[in-house]
Amino acid sequence: MSPRTERPIECESQTNSIVWMEEVTKDGIFVSFGVALSLVTRAFFILRDRFRRFPYHKSIVKWRRKKMMNETVTVSKVNVRKITVTAMLGALATILMFFEFSVPFIMPGFVKMDFSELPALIAAFSMGPVSGIAVCFIKNVVNVLHTTSGGIGELSNFILGVCFVLPAGLIYKRNKSQKGALIGALIGAVMMAVVSIFSNYFIVYPVYENFMPMEAIIGAYQAINHNVKNLWDALIWFNMPFTFVKGMFSVVITFLVYKRISPILKGKH
Repeated sequence: MSPRTERPIECESQTNSIVWMEEVTKDGIFVSFGVALSLVTRAFFILRDRFRRFPYHKSIVKWRRKKMMNETVTVSKVNVRKITVTAMLGALATILMFFEFSVPFIMPGFVKMDFSELPALIAAFSMGPVSGIAVCFIKNVVNVLHTTSGGIGELSNFILGVCFVLPAGLIYKRNKSQKGALIGALIGAVMMAVVSIFSNYFIVYPVYENFMPMEAIIGAYQAINHNVKNLWDALIWFNMPFTFVKGMFSVVITFLVYKRISPILKGKH
């Protein structure tokens, strides 16, 4: 191998300099940088396109689709269970509605006590107010087949049941605690008691008057409290507190059993 040789080169400045043959000019540096940048840019787009077709990307898509399907199946299972439990509580409320009884010396014999609002309140707490309303609807639709009031009594019962379970379920849904449940149930019981005055006065007793004269109805109340002068007095002094106490019985029983049966109703046992 021969030793490196030198040779003079005439520069534009008319001065002679000794340079190596492999000298790199500034123009060559810029060209090289441009080529490198072009190659890097092309490599980036190639890698991006391949990543889009990469099997891992497909697996992500499949995983997302599978997750969405699983969520859909879960929602369907929850809805089926919710409907089933609501129907069962509706059947229980229907049975309890048949086991009504009189309260002598406190209310006239034609005013009955039952605990059919109990399953509706439990449904409202465990599955929401809509389920509670559905239970009220089921029990009255079934009971209307055996009624002698032409469905008027069942209509009033449904209205009062909705007034009871709707605020209870809504308040408990926003504040899921014993305090929230108690406040909601108390508000529902008060609302049911107040609305009972108007539902009885405008819906129930006008129909009952076809079977029993109003004088006889007022007389039944006067037999317990002779200060009753008219139907308004009877409803305010008797029916309103009676309806409130009826609701509170359901509240007390619900608080005693709800914690034990809630996991079963929600499928978490």
